[in-house]
Amino acid sequence: MKRISLLGATGSIGIQTLDVIREHPEEFKLVSMSAGRNVELSRKIINEFQPELVSVQEKADADCLRSEFPSIKMVYGHEGLVEAAVFNKADVLINAVLGSVGLKPTLEAIRSGKTIAIANKETLVTAGHIVMGEAKRHKVAILPVDSEHSAIFQALQGEKEKNIERLILTASGGSFRDRTRDELQGVTKSDALNHPNWSMGAKITIDSATMMNKGLEVIEAHWLFSLPYDDISVLLHRESIIHSMVEFHDTSIIAQLGTPDMKVPIQYALTYPDRLPLVTGKRLNLAEVGKLHFTDMDLDRFRCLKFAYDAGRAGGTMPAVMNAANEAAVAAFLDDRINFLQIEDLIEKSMENHDIIENPDLETIQEVDKETRSFVNSLL
Repeated sequence: MKRISLLGATGSIGIQTLDVIREHPEEFKLVSMSAGRNVELSRKIINEFQPELVSVQEKADADCLRSEFPSIKMVYGHEGLVEAAVFNKADVLINAVLGSVGLKPTLEAIRSGKTIAIANKETLVTAGHIVMGEAKRHKVAILPVDSEHSAIFQALQGEKEKNIERLILTASGGSFRDRTRDELQGVTKSDALNHPNWSMGAKITIDSATMMNKGLEVIEAHWLFSLPYDDISVLLHRESIIHSMVEFHDTSIIAQLGTPDMKVPIQYALTYPDRLPLVTGKRLNLAEVGKLHFTDMDLDRFRCLKFAYDAGRAGGTMPAVMNAANEAAVAAFLDDRINFLQIEDLIEKSMENHDIIENPDLETIQEVDKETRSFVNSLL
């Protein structure tokens, strides 16, 4: 049985991870978790799965839950998040929290020898050189949970790295894939949150609409699979049936296909190198799908994807700046403080304002993150 620490248990990925655990109680056990501020849902999860340690964001919530569940250790804040990540009875950490807050818990879990199933994009985007270096030093596996990276990971099983020509990430195009830039004037928050294919949290859905989500995935792929940015391309694929592909230098392309269901990559990360039946999964019927469509990405139309390539190639602290600016800008959009296209403007201004620091350590990355958020807020 694999014992699991789950960060972000009440989010979209967290809830679907719990579905996988629920379907295979003989294979997986939840032993620790973090849950942010959603006390109501946390209470239900605790009652069902009986973890031994629970971290929440606020001390008052931890005190409240402690009085209800005296046998369970309750912790809180950033320290609590780290404590949940390194819990000594866990074998696997699933990092499904949003934002750069997931970086330190991941590093500490690596140093404590946990296998890492990574769904937190910002960890590799802001500090990929540190994370992958620590994983190599401690001989810890980093297993991708994103559907795109899981697809590449699956396609590479049994293959040799020297034979790879390029990685092809597929993108649904998000909520506004059929709109021109002129047609993005005046789009609403409700419009942006209406994703055509996937059910995700608000922040990721907005990132999908701007195509920043795919940009973050490009940087992640660079670190996960040790390939230069020139060998990582993105293809718009409306149906989200092919989750990504690997092209080899003999012109062969291996793709991983499936219905848009995040439980598939979550479960594969937990069972690797084995597979288990997915009880509630819908099987792919290609005859029913009928046609698959592909289009080259237009970097003038999807400027955030270009920002990500630019930041990744620039290296140093620039990806951390791009990520922090994006997080702050998306939060402002969700809070009705800016319009949709201003997300791009704030990211661009933040990147133009930054002087790159090469090979940053964790403290430098955290300081740059803080400074960038302050800069964005000064522009609002």
